[in-house]
Amino acid sequence: MNGLFSLGSLGNIDFSFFNWLLVRDFLLQGLLFSLALTAIASIGGLLLGTLLAIARLSQRRWLSALSAGYVNGMRSIPLVMVILWFFLLIPLIIGQPIGANGSAVITFTAFEAAYFAEIMRAGIQSVSPGQRAAALALGLTPTQSLRRVELPQAIRNMLPVLLTQTIILFQDTSLVYAIGAYDLLKGFDTAGKNFNRPVEAFLLAALLYFVISFSLSSCVRRLHARCSQSGSQSLSLTHGTSP
Repeated sequence: MNGLFSLGSLGNIDFSFFNWLLVRDFLLQGLLFSLALTAIASIGGLLLGTLLAIARLSQRRWLSALSAGYVNGMRSIPLVMVILWFFLLIPLIIGQPIGANGSAVITFTAFEAAYFAEIMRAGIQSVSPGQRAAALALGLTPTQSLRRVELPQAIRNMLPVLLTQTIILFQDTSLVYAIGAYDLLKGFDTAGKNFNRPVEAFLLAALLYFVISFSLSSCVRRLHARCSQSGSQSLSLTHGTSP
């Protein structure tokens, strides 16, 4: 009986309610917030993550230990728990509410910084030590060498991974639904409730998330292939011109 009921329910699925007015009134606001949150958290997380990566590679053991503790701690906690903690604790600490949107921005920036830190640490370590030695020989300070020589190469080497992490971040923005922020998933949920079509709304949400994520992932794969091909051509040219 339950199986027959489920099949009968699936037979009643109707997507005719989905139109431009629904997109404009319910989904557009959520999509813009999800994209804005992804962009802000990616930029902020990359900046903070780069600082954490530099700190973790520091010769000062206390600084490296602090950075490692932050990174490992954040990476060991489910994101939805961090979202709830920031949403509930920050107002208690500062004495005033910051709202779901502000809490989401702070949480995602702090959380993603841990992942970007590991990516940037791997990128910095992938740069040949000879690059740093050459920069120092030319009179650059260690800080100038890091900023002008090592970091640009690290970002270029890890660009596909950084973009992939950004796509994952976009998918994770759906978790702000837990604190009531009006993201893309919340827009679909609101539309489903208003039109009494919750199943169809969540199916459409899953489809849209898949289309966006798959399209961006395909672009990243093409970029990675192009970068790999360019690197191979550069390497072959170098070997070809060597005596």
